[in-house]
Amino acid sequence: MRAPTCELPIALEEVSVIVRGKAILADASLTIAAGAPTVVIGPNGSGKTTLLRVLMGLLPQTQGTIARGGRIGAEPARCAIVFQRPAMLRRSAAGNIRYALAAAGVPRTNRADRCAELLALVGLSDLAEMPAKRLSGGEQHRLALARALAKDPTVLLLDEPTASLDPAATKMIEDMIRDIAARGIKVVMSTHDLGEARRLAGDVILLHRGRVIENGPAVDFFIAPSTGEARKFIAGELLI
Repeated sequence: MRAPTCELPIALEEVSVIVRGKAILADASLTIAAGAPTVVIGPNGSGKTTLLRVLMGLLPQTQGTIARGGRIGAEPARCAIVFQRPAMLRRSAAGNIRYALAAAGVPRTNRADRCAELLALVGLSDLAEMPAKRLSGGEQHRLALARALAKDPTVLLLDEPTASLDPAATKMIEDMIRDIAARGIKVVMSTHDLGEARRLAGDVILLHRGRVIENGPAVDFFIAPSTGEARKFIAGELLI
């Protein structure tokens, strides 16, 4: 399942997204490189989901450039995204994955084995024939991860993957994120949970009001943040 890094690095240069005259993302310059997960943090409305949608190609930038693997304007062919509230198809857990495999162009003769592999990866083998909509919230998130991996992505984008989950379900998702990253897939995820960012991040992007406030190694960010906004956010103070 190790994916090649043909999409990486992803380099944003002064990228802005302007909606009805308001900058949802403003002059963002950053690079997403191979390695441990990149964790995007910031208060609600800071632009985290917008950044992920731009990286996925779901939302075009108003200005600036995006280069993938050194190619400016290249389409994100090997990216997959899991939204905070993933929709489940009206079929079994296995049926959801088989549908994703078909959409990804996996040959029919390979789908059964690949489906079984993905179900095992996310710990859902015993629930393969359970209707997806009857799975718990944590199980649905795990199934959504498996569907995203059906595309064999280079880059996996996760929008608040543990939001509203209990501690046990959160730990399972975090363990899977570590496993996915260890397989050579670049994970870029947003979270509101600083503890989760500490546990998972190789590097951190802090957004506030659509702007990149800090961007660098997680160790440096948490030990010696360079901006007042970062120090306040880490201390649990509100950023206004």
